Amino acid sequence: MSHLRSRRRLALAVPVVLSLTASLGFLPAAATAAPQAESATRTADAPKLAYVVNTKVDRHTIASVKKAIGKAGGSVVATYERIGVIVVHSSNADFAKTIRTARGVQSAGATRTTPLAAAGTKEEGAVEYLTAAQAKRTEAASAKTPESEPLEADQWDLRTIGADEAAKINPGSSKVTVAVIDTGVDDTHPDIAPNFSASQSANCAGGKPDTSQGAWRPYTAEDYHGTHVAGEIAAARNGIGVAGVAPGVKVSSINVTDRANGLFYPESVVCAFVFAADHGVEITNNSYYVDPWLYNCMDDPDQRAIVDAVNRAQLYAQKKGTLNVAAAGNSNHDLDADAIVDDSSPDDSTPVERTIDPHECFDVPNQLPGVVTVSSTGVDNVKSYFSTYGKGVVDVAAPGGDRRYQIPDTPSKDGRILSTLPNGAWGYLQGTSMASPHASGVAALLKSKHPGASPAQLQALLKAQADRTACPESYDQDGDGTQDAVCEGGKRVNGFYGYGIVNALRAVK
Repeated sequence: MSHLRSRRRLALAVPVVLSLTASLGFLPAAATAAPQAESATRTADAPKLAYVVNTKVDRHTIASVKKAIGKAGGSVVATYERIGVIVVHSSNADFAKTIRTARGVQSAGATRTTPLAAAGTKEEGAVEYLTAAQAKRTEAASAKTPESEPLEADQWDLRTIGADEAAKINPGSSKVTVAVIDTGVDDTHPDIAPNFSASQSANCAGGKPDTSQGAWRPYTAEDYHGTHVAGEIAAARNGIGVAGVAPGVKVSSINVTDRANGLFYPESVVCAFVFAADHGVEITNNSYYVDPWLYNCMDDPDQRAIVDAVNRAQLYAQKKGTLNVAAAGNSNHDLDADAIVDDSSPDDSTPVERTIDPHECFDVPNQLPGVVTVSSTGVDNVKSYFSTYGKGVVDVAAPGGDRRYQIPDTPSKDGRILSTLPNGAWGYLQGTSMASPHASGVAALLKSKHPGASPAQLQALLKAQADRTACPESYDQDGDGTQDAVCEGGKRVNGFYGYGIVNALRAVK
């Protein structure tokens, strides 16, 4: 499940303030030529692809483009008029090429490299479930600390950022909701149920929200990622299992995973940001990158359209008052480097190795303007061995685990993050996917204390309360005499930790 993570921002290429009624500032002007009168040849059994078509934001233009979509052999799945994004399915191999010539279309492209497929299940990831014997040992250790949750002795991450003490002062407001845009959340879990908001939950797979009862839940027990993330943010202090960073706030679930392969396609993420914004969500957590491209290069029309569509959606959410928080990625890439080798894209078909410039090819959504990018640390407050980084890229750092080099003095001696799993279970995971929800939880505490704060103000507060952390003198984690990553910058802000490691206790004080 390599797609369950994220990376960096378009600050160098995209102005922070962008109009929601226009395409990205670095995109070319919209084509004015009328669409071709004839559609490319279609056959009854031709493979069908999904597309995003991005237009000017006015009803006349959108209506005209929808007619052009039909003439080009496309069928409209969903229309987001307020941001000018239309989700389309088509069996026409020349659909994208044709629709790009239509009047009012500013960008358009395929959101995947393989045809739409029948539903299936994805492979199980590397999670370790907590056993009964482990739980018994941890419960005995936790009992020695008053007001501790039964499994809290193994939650080194809470103590590292002062979340255990913060909960005694302010556990967060139930008027604040963090939407987990992910693989779905098991809202029946006893640690999540008390704080779950069903009215702000949906399934957005395919680009259209489904709010029917339980649609937001994971498809199978193997789709555990979102449930783990939700517990890290807001697992209740109810005498059961673990505690979240902000145990008094609400969490909701927006499931964006494709049933066939578990990937996070652009149209699903567009739907999620718009749904969250329209349903009063204050913060979204994004522990993934938008598939199928790890980096979307702006010289490719399909990848350009993906950046455009998702950016419109997340900017719409910001305008409506939503702060978007995203994981930095698990590739140990320097996102301020001159070049990066990407050998994982596209991940829905056969990857092709390519060398990209991270200043021209962007990870979405975390490289988009206004999104908070979070790197991962272990128990020693050192960058996790896997965490992506980069000066001017990372905003803050947070505990995401490191089972290889940073081992805590806890009952389990496990350097990963313990949290909730589907079907009333608990278990360990690590990654920037785990760091991002810690930052989201602290942001929720800040929003609880400062309810009137805008997304930009909330991001400034998140940076201000962070513990300044300087670059390490050496980052030779495996001791082979070679630096495993190079940290650029000073103590105030640098490539490993941004403005510092989030601090929940300072946030509530």
